[in-house]
Amino acid sequence: MATNENGSADGIVTCPTCEYSVVQASGKKRTICPRCGNFYSKEAAEISRNSHRNNHRQSRGQHREKQSKRKSVSSNETEEPNTSGRLQTISNFFQSLTPGSRRTVKDSHSGTSSPSDTVRDTLPPIEGASRSHLTTPNQNTIPVYGHSQRQGDGRNTRTPSSHLHGPSSSCGPDCIQQKWHHRGHRSDANEDSQGHIYSHHHHYNDEVQLHSPRLRSPNVDTNILNKLNDVTGGKENKGMVMKTAEELKAEFLQAKESGNWRSLLEFYSATFDSFVELNESFKIEPLKDYNTTEDPGLKFDFINLVYDILIKTPQGLQKEVLKAIINSLLKDKRSHDGKARPHSKDDLRAFIILVQNPQFGSRSSYVIFAHLLRQVAALSDHEHHYLVHWLKRLKSDRFRSSVERINNFISVRLFPPKSEDLPPLSKCSWWIPSATKVLALFNAANSLHTPPLVQYTEFYNITLDHLDLMAEYYAWQNPNSKTGFSFCQYPFILSLTAKRTILQKDSEQQMIIMARKSLVAKVQRRQLPDIGMLFLNLTVRRSHLVSDSLNEIAKKQHDLKKKLKVSFTGEPGLDMGGLTKEWFLLLVRQIFQPNYGMFIYDKQAGVHWFCPRPCDNYQEFNLVGVLMGLAVYNSINLDIRFPPVCYRKLLSPAVVPFNNPRATVGVCNMSLYDMKGVQPDVAKGLQDLLDYDGDVESVFALTFEVVQPVIGGTKTVPLKPDGENIPVTNDNRIEYVQLYIEWVLNNSIYAQFQAFYHGFHSVCASNALIMLRPEEVENLVCGSPTLVMEDLKKVTNYDGFTASDTVIKNFWEVVLHLPIETQKRLLLFTTGSDRIPIGGISEMTFKISRIDDVNLLPMSHTCFNQLVLPAYSSKKILKQKLITAISNAEGFGLE
Repeated sequence: MATNENGSADGIVTCPTCEYSVVQASGKKRTICPRCGNFYSKEAAEISRNSHRNNHRQSRGQHREKQSKRKSVSSNETEEPNTSGRLQTISNFFQSLTPGSRRTVKDSHSGTSSPSDTVRDTLPPIEGASRSHLTTPNQNTIPVYGHSQRQGDGRNTRTPSSHLHGPSSSCGPDCIQQKWHHRGHRSDANEDSQGHIYSHHHHYNDEVQLHSPRLRSPNVDTNILNKLNDVTGGKENKGMVMKTAEELKAEFLQAKESGNWRSLLEFYSATFDSFVELNESFKIEPLKDYNTTEDPGLKFDFINLVYDILIKTPQGLQKEVLKAIINSLLKDKRSHDGKARPHSKDDLRAFIILVQNPQFGSRSSYVIFAHLLRQVAALSDHEHHYLVHWLKRLKSDRFRSSVERINNFISVRLFPPKSEDLPPLSKCSWWIPSATKVLALFNAANSLHTPPLVQYTEFYNITLDHLDLMAEYYAWQNPNSKTGFSFCQYPFILSLTAKRTILQKDSEQQMIIMARKSLVAKVQRRQLPDIGMLFLNLTVRRSHLVSDSLNEIAKKQHDLKKKLKVSFTGEPGLDMGGLTKEWFLLLVRQIFQPNYGMFIYDKQAGVHWFCPRPCDNYQEFNLVGVLMGLAVYNSINLDIRFPPVCYRKLLSPAVVPFNNPRATVGVCNMSLYDMKGVQPDVAKGLQDLLDYDGDVESVFALTFEVVQPVIGGTKTVPLKPDGENIPVTNDNRIEYVQLYIEWVLNNSIYAQFQAFYHGFHSVCASNALIMLRPEEVENLVCGSPTLVMEDLKKVTNYDGFTASDTVIKNFWEVVLHLPIETQKRLLLFTTGSDRIPIGGISEMTFKISRIDDVNLLPMSHTCFNQLVLPAYSSKKILKQKLITAISNAEGFGLE
């Protein structure tokens, strides 16, 4: 006998699975085998030791006999312990949590092993029906627990885990979760001769850790254990009772007041112990299948209540819940013939319940969370389809919290606050792909919900802005890349700042390539290279701005991907950015004038739209597209007001069809919602037509035709063959509305938008566009609509003033108290746009210059983001003069 530091005797306990012996401290009731990871008690070890050794000797004798019959035997061949069966499966699960583990799991049926870190890195389409091959290893290596079986007496039970042999196989009289009996539903249980069902829930001693040295094993607090023992007096628990929301609230308040958490511990431990219990607790009707995509059959309000109470309970109870979740994740997914069985709908419901657990917001639970995400990511396409439709049933706040937890998980895994907080990234490379693919399911669910549950920007993970984004981009572009996974595969997670960085870097690379080609061409022609060949140089006259710009762009189509430099004829000076910006602003102002005839401005919607009037030459529409492309390419914001549907058309398709000039572009499905963004009055009339209760034909007197403006008047155009003779009735009015919308937004302006589309893509053609949403393209062209004047104050420079001058103090006091719309008009007045760059105001240059003539109104130089401010004597005068100036200035796109 060994003696511990306190002088008490220790005993040698041998693992009943692998015969590994360890010293067990006196008074300890249970232990974990450091060799195979199996949990067992002293009593269980003593009971099974003799039989196990006899069986082991017999098997070894048979093995030696077989070996002796072979002609050649390796002298250094050693025998491995038995690794088959449920016991070893559970052991291997915990071994897989070890950061340094490189184990492979033996297939008990085939005898083969498969690596535990195999990763597949493509998320299948939601609508597919084939089996998914995602992040998980071979299904044979997924650690499992026990699958449902129906016993002969009609009672549902599951194969008992580990070495359970009924009530006699306990951890000792102090086991707080020793027996659950009198249960008429499925559980981890054995049945005795009297019809009572017993289940043994193995738990850890206070010294045991999970096989990650950074994650402590979830244990009940000692105070709670003592109170539970005092209350039970060593008696058995009478089983879990299903609770209502009111009962759970009452028990929580009582436990909080008394300090006795026994009842809640029993409820939570049993509820989360398996997928079966999760469904029985949270399904609306446990016996109903709920096999449709529209109704998961879950009590979401009760789930929310259970989690809200859980995070307010003692840490010991919360750790017991994490242990129970481990058990539920160990559920067997294999049938007896060794083939993987598909997940049931109850399994999918359990995944939805578990992924909402707020406990996974803590880094100490990330090992468990990672395995949950891995199992969800590895589901089939068909199962993902169900999950997506069920996830959209979550409330927006719960949906948002789940998205935040997964994003935080990815961020911490990439950049852990302390290197020892988590296992090495090289040992768990599947963590981030699994989490990203699960986040993709949430993103798909959010897109299916109208309106979206959360804003698309809430999926952004700004931590990824600090990665080597171009390495991610090139890994995505190269299908033969060894990395296999790239965040560019899931662009919803990349912020617009990250996407802009990728687009700009890609643009710079294309600029360099074009400049190099020009240089090589010069050398081959034996011409002297000059610095101008590295830029797109445009020389225009102010009096012929549009025509000169058209001619210059037409002549220099091959140079559009070079850095832009603009000069005005007869005006000396170098373009350091100001002339380029002025060219953009002046050109946009002229083209978008209503009397120019290219665009129609709708005052109610506040947007421009393409004039459907046919014309002989659409090159000016191409010029507008080039303008937008050059603005994105050269990081300049334009004050252009197109409706959202315009940017959706601009990405239809996102990449120009290769070598097919006749390919259809700029056409996408339209709805009445899109029509509201272009012509609100017309959309209202169409909605009234759909909602009318009377006889549509006699009241509206419409036919399937539409009026189109032409030079010198109008003409009628049929919406379908012989449409002029087909009346609009109650039966066909939906068809009429849809055809009308398609004609206004697609057909009537196809030639105009086609030229506009090709102009934009002639500059911005890049695979990076595939990653962008229409809203993000708008932000790249026009800038971000979010304005914080406090941030503008921080980046302001002064010429003739200092920040401590009374005039400047008065200026900022006035500006910061203006309404947000007036603040935007001030920004428009001084910079030419009421929006800020994508990277924020910090990327802007803003200057306030002094002028002594106090009789003047404030002035601006929009090319240089400069405000010229007279030194007014009082705050009142300053406010009056400033508002007068910004209210009477003509803004671009305004009338």
